Amino acid sequence: MAIAITHGTLSAADHSAQLRKAIIASTIGTAIEWYDFFLYGTAAGLIFGKLYFPNEDALTATLAAFGTYFIGFVGRPIGAAIFGHYGDRIGRKATLIATLLCMGIATFLIAFVPTYASIGIWGAVILTVLRMLQGTALTPPHPSKRHLFANCVRQPSNGRL
Repeated sequence: MAIAITHGTLSAADHSAQLRKAIIASTIGTAIEWYDFFLYGTAAGLIFGKLYFPNEDALTATLAAFGTYFIGFVGRPIGAAIFGHYGDRIGRKATLIATLLCMGIATFLIAFVPTYASIGIWGAVILTVLRMLQGTALTPPHPSKRHLFANCVRQPSNGRL
């Protein structure tokens, strides 16, 4: 059984409020995601080399730590392909929620990754896998946010808000 849903047109005040909410939500989401990448980059440069690669000299350990940072960027096109496909299939809103959930879970779990002193090289392996998950989840929200934002703009706007 199909259910048809009709949407009425919004008044100018309601449209303005919806547009403002979309802009604020998009800005906050983007700021949180990139803040995470900024924090990880800082931690990779300052402490991750010592925690996860202590048997290496300082330069090699720092480069290995930045290698785990780089893996996050490798995951971005993979995430775009995967979540882009599902965004077209099941909807951008559901995909946006899934990617934000993946990003949050991976970020949370990174805080609990044991160091080299506890489990050896497996700490760095787990860290790398979680970074790949973060990178995979980071890229897809950006087009989804832009599309959700564009859907809030009135149609005959010709590129203007």
